[in-house]
Amino acid sequence: MSKQSSPSGLSAADVLDAHLAVFVARLAKAGYEKETRRGKERLILPFIRWVRETGIGVTDVDEACVDAFLACPSRRRYNHRTALRQFIEHVRIAGVAPPRRLQPSLAELLVQRYRTHLRDSKGLSSHSIDVYSPFVRAFVVAQQLPENAGAVDAGAVRSHLLDQGRNRSVSFVRLLAAALRSFLRFCFLDGTITRDLSTAVPPVRRWQLAPVPPFLTAEEVERVIAAADPSTTCGCRTFAILLLLARLGLRASEIIALELDDIRWEAGEIVVRGKGRLHDRLPLLADVGEALALYLSTSRGPSTSRRVFLRHKAPRAGLFQPAAVSKIAREALQRAGLLATGRVGAHIFRHSLATRMIRRGASLAEISQVLRHRSTITTQLYTKVEFEGLRGVARPWPSAEVVR
Repeated sequence: MSKQSSPSGLSAADVLDAHLAVFVARLAKAGYEKETRRGKERLILPFIRWVRETGIGVTDVDEACVDAFLACPSRRRYNHRTALRQFIEHVRIAGVAPPRRLQPSLAELLVQRYRTHLRDSKGLSSHSIDVYSPFVRAFVVAQQLPENAGAVDAGAVRSHLLDQGRNRSVSFVRLLAAALRSFLRFCFLDGTITRDLSTAVPPVRRWQLAPVPPFLTAEEVERVIAAADPSTTCGCRTFAILLLLARLGLRASEIIALELDDIRWEAGEIVVRGKGRLHDRLPLLADVGEALALYLSTSRGPSTSRRVFLRHKAPRAGLFQPAAVSKIAREALQRAGLLATGRVGAHIFRHSLATRMIRRGASLAEISQVLRHRSTITTQLYTKVEFEGLRGVARPWPSAEVVR
């Protein structure tokens, strides 16, 4: 790293010092809390002191510089890379730091082409693409693609699947296999691999209708909804989300994708952005509409984002991942005293809606239409609920003594 000054004669540290106050002011304008702004400032000051001590030039202030700062043994527990990268990006926009010089590797370019293929050719949602990407990146790194493409064969594919799937759940291995199968088919079409190795990925068996999905009774669902406090900002958002989950059976990914224009007040319907870029229309029930109107008018606040549900903390953008909705659901279940052990989140409301429908005499076709299942095989899972219910009324099998 060179030791030089900026064209104005100031050292790199002096320039960063001058821009730190501007950076903090921009955070305030973006809606960051006072404590958050102070915390980021405290994290950036040691970096500026390190730049001063090492005499680094202005042209060397980039992400690699941040990595070098964090590599110091005394900063092994310094895990606040985000604040430093935000600050670097700020001074880069201000024209102080040089533009990004990082060129994506051949491996990353391959992953990017695959993501584009999923989006443009397959019509997958951004969430589905993000789910597949980590599996694909791990495979690309392990097999050293695309440089080592000629050495990849069926044995390497199966070995990778077995290594990555060891001690994992059936759902994880099925998702891994689906991602590998999709990626290998793309590599053949892309010309990266000369053979279609997608057929080398073995099927992962999962017994149909084996597990009984967890569900809540109608009374328990109402208890969870009643535990939300619409008079508070957070509670108002939680209340609206819970009603969308419980009344309409929306998926977590569908809730975060919901935009302002999707609520058609005059038509009394809501547009749901489902899997595979499919758009469905559902009736906007009275209590759901009232909860959404209350949230939009009192708790959402101003934002340039068109997403309905926003983060409460800066940046004031839409909820990033479906996990955020699942977290809201888990916290609501916990407040109502209904948080069972295991992975229970937003999907339990979807299961509960289907269970109530089937117990009230709804057909599988009707349930499939409401839940927007692509296949009735998925809907058949809920028929097992009725078999489980029969256990409570079934009479015991007569023993030999009773027969006598």
